[in-house]
Amino acid sequence: MSTPEGLTRKGLATRARIVEAAAELVLARGVNATTLEDVRAATRTSGSQLFHYFPEGKPDLVSALAHWQTARLLDAQRPYLDELDSWESWQKWREAITAYYRAQPYWGCPIGSMVNELAGSHDQVAAAAQNAMAEWQRLLQAGTERMITAGLLRADTDGQRLARSILAILQGGLLMTKTTRTEEPLLDALDTIFLTLRAHAVDPHAEDDEPKRRSGGVSD
Repeated sequence: MSTPEGLTRKGLATRARIVEAAAELVLARGVNATTLEDVRAATRTSGSQLFHYFPEGKPDLVSALAHWQTARLLDAQRPYLDELDSWESWQKWREAITAYYRAQPYWGCPIGSMVNELAGSHDQVAAAAQNAMAEWQRLLQAGTERMITAGLLRADTDGQRLARSILAILQGGLLMTKTTRTEEPLLDALDTIFLTLRAHAVDPHAEDDEPKRRSGGVSD
């Protein structure tokens, strides 16, 4: 992705406004169904303005959108995503991730949806979305490894595999959430994530730190 150099503060703000507006369109319609003309109409910008901020056109814009969505997604999980060294921190992460997706204007995961739509095509843009998933998995793996170091997960636990499983379970739940247009699959996926973590626990029957099921204000 090429980023224009020498943008003023006003220029950076305009570029950010275009990316945010494009993100809303892509969430509603998908990447392929969203055209530059759609973005121009939504942001009231000219074609020359768009190519000033995104010299390579739509690939530049969608790559910027992927980076923007990634930052939002990861920031919404912080500070817990950067800690994840106790059952309590995992519970806080769960609450944060539930709140984030509950606040989305459309169902499902913005990054996951982009990866699914762009897989096998649009290599430059797909790479930005795939890198987002890789970074998310890396942070989750760091958390599982901290749990191993803390003696809360068994020493023979494969932190990388566990983190990959956590992300796969979550994305599966989000896909079903998007399909059914209800948050129940997401909550079920989070339950399964904690069952998976607990299966690797040194003391799987501990009660004092047992994660609360479906926290975050959801009533069963």
